Amino acid sequence: MAGREPGDRPNIVLINCDDLGYGDLGCYGSTVNRTPVLDRMSSEGVRFTDFYQASPLCSPSRGAMLTGCYPPRIGFGLFDGRGVLFPGMGVGLSGEERTVAEVLRERGYATMLVGKWHCGDQPAFLPLQHGFDGYYGLPYSNDMGRQVGRTKPPPLPLIRDSEVVEEQPDQAALTERYVGRCREFIRANRDRPFLLYLAHMYVHLPIYVPESFAARSMNGRYGAGVECVDWATGAVLDELEEQGLDGNTLVVFTSDNGSRVNGEGGSNGPLRGTKAQTWEGGMRVPLIARWPGRIPAGRECHEPVSAIDFLPTFAALAGAGAAVPADRPIDGRDISPLLLGEPGARSPHEALYYYNGNSLDAVRMGRWKLFVGRGGNHTPGPRRELTELYDLGEDVGETTDVAGRHPEVVREIAALAEACRVDLGDEARGVVGRNTRPIGRVENPRPLTVYDPSHAYFAAEYDLPDAG
Repeated sequence: MAGREPGDRPNIVLINCDDLGYGDLGCYGSTVNRTPVLDRMSSEGVRFTDFYQASPLCSPSRGAMLTGCYPPRIGFGLFDGRGVLFPGMGVGLSGEERTVAEVLRERGYATMLVGKWHCGDQPAFLPLQHGFDGYYGLPYSNDMGRQVGRTKPPPLPLIRDSEVVEEQPDQAALTERYVGRCREFIRANRDRPFLLYLAHMYVHLPIYVPESFAARSMNGRYGAGVECVDWATGAVLDELEEQGLDGNTLVVFTSDNGSRVNGEGGSNGPLRGTKAQTWEGGMRVPLIARWPGRIPAGRECHEPVSAIDFLPTFAALAGAGAAVPADRPIDGRDISPLLLGEPGARSPHEALYYYNGNSLDAVRMGRWKLFVGRGGNHTPGPRRELTELYDLGEDVGETTDVAGRHPEVVREIAALAEACRVDLGDEARGVVGRNTRPIGRVENPRPLTVYDPSHAYFAAEYDLPDAG
């Protein structure tokens, strides 16, 4: 341990799933997915009930999580009119932005990303340009390769650092390979602080799983994917224990957005809506945090917080609070008092904002959520301006509009919405934000791979047609 104390620049392991819903884990109510490791992790740490990603889609939510900023702040609301980044696009996370990996690396941390990136696939946008010492994984979603019925996308690239090392990899074997990389990284850096970001491909479509998980799943391929994530978490926790790092390591588990379905394999529990929507089911996701000896075991936290809080929180825990960007606005706040169970700790946010692309859909203030618009960028159908108020304390499923009963609450939140528009903009109302920054751009972009019929692909086309 090289003499390090548990509170001295703790190791941080951030595990982020893809399209995992609020109700997909046993500790969040699932009865069809077996998640004993994550349930134990919850009992040994803290489980948040009101945790949000900053977008209901993956590219904007991941960019927000890494930079501590709402997506429109960093140009990540839309990507040349599209909801997420696609192969070969000339836009991505700007080199002017500072990520949590950069902040921690300046404090002496080793930094590694294993898994899905999805913040731009051009060389200027890849992880090594944004504070990660190493990278191993897919640069975007696992359905952005060649599939039966979908042969237009280029072959799916597997990248090591900045080099494509495989095309169309066996997705059923990929999680085990990811775990192996994680264990190697932990062993290699056991004597110094590290940030390990493990970004799973599960349970994004198509779902390819090891046969052993498929055979015992009670919930088809979806449940097998969830249970593979649970196994992977256990493998990482075991490695930390074997290396004597348990007491020095904060492990955080979450998902990039809600499940794309609610009831057909995936579950957003009692929440309304799905991925790509600004109902709670699209953006409220699990958050479990474990740090033996520092986070009191068996707690629940009901304070509203967001993934944009990770950067300032991790920086504070690492003693790098002063390194948080001060030359530009960021939206996240330090939630370490909530993580550590300090008496009387409350959410540092006056409000949380729900963006649909570059348009403001809703605002949460305390127990109240006010919709000011819906539809448009990510949601089918025409954009509608509206005023709907939901009491999330009594009606987490957003079934009953109570705006008429609480006009004073509507007025207060509407004022917050207006201030947010001035700051971040609201495309639906033609408002350009005063404090937004441009997305990164490169000239002459090109895909990382090109299909070659003579190449020895593991699968020239994946045989599952599922995408999304």
